[in-house]
Amino acid sequence: MRIIFMGTPGFAVPVLQALVEAGHQVVASYSQPPRPGGRRGRQLVPSPVQNKAEELGITAMTPVSLRSAEEQAQFAEFEADVAVVAAYGLILPQPILDAPRLGCLNVHGSLLPRWRGAAPIQRAILAGDVVTGVGIMQMEAGLDTGPVRLEGSTSIERKTTGELTEELAAMGAELMVKVLADLARYPPRPQRVEGITYATKIDKAETRLDFTKSAIELERQVRAFHPAPGAWFEYQGERIKLLSAELTDDRGAPGEVLDDRLTIACGEGALRPVIVQRAGRGVSSAADLLRGFPIPAGTRL
Repeated sequence: MRIIFMGTPGFAVPVLQALVEAGHQVVASYSQPPRPGGRRGRQLVPSPVQNKAEELGITAMTPVSLRSAEEQAQFAEFEADVAVVAAYGLILPQPILDAPRLGCLNVHGSLLPRWRGAAPIQRAILAGDVVTGVGIMQMEAGLDTGPVRLEGSTSIERKTTGELTEELAAMGAELMVKVLADLARYPPRPQRVEGITYATKIDKAETRLDFTKSAIELERQVRAFHPAPGAWFEYQGERIKLLSAELTDDRGAPGEVLDDRLTIACGEGALRPVIVQRAGRGVSSAADLLRGFPIPAGTRL
């Protein structure tokens, strides 16, 4: 098929790669424009999808918006059979949805209708969901409301957002190739009307650890915000990110450091940091952190 691919972050890259390997003709790739980045935030950094598209010799488009008649006309000129969308990050106006002969198919990182929206993987972890998955959805104007053609699922267990993103991206790529190979075999099925939840974008304020909450909730935060933006607490005016932590049965006042292993009492149970990162420093074990930056037992965080 003639395909327009639309995606921005690393989650979308395996899908693009799979389409090319399956023999489809990807006539253009759309991703969000380069954003400020680099060590000092002054350099414009292309998205992972733009980088991959250019590596594959695919025309890379990075419009700020798709709402103008000019952008919509240019999109239509590619004469695509279908548009494949994976975490693109921009709303698709109706003329874009209607332009490809077979419409637009989206790779969505949840089992719809649970966790429609921008951050389905993080929200599933934060909510304590046991299972999540990925679906191939026929797109329509509503927010992730379209009928689903095919789904795959996986257990969440103790996985981080980074680990689940990698797993679901690979699964989504495989399912998309399967659907495109035989659309008639995977007809679109309307989503259930019950069980609808929305995965709102992660707010930076959510990443701060509040030790009055249970240790179980905080451990989910650590996994949900790994690798980015990172869950954190503050000590002596400095942020310390928790990249990995384990639950313990220790008890104490919420926020109290209970021992020389940096076990921190929570509203219920306790959290023991395993992998941490001081602001502006490299990643280290909690033991290594304490050797150079003591946080003594009895400290209240």
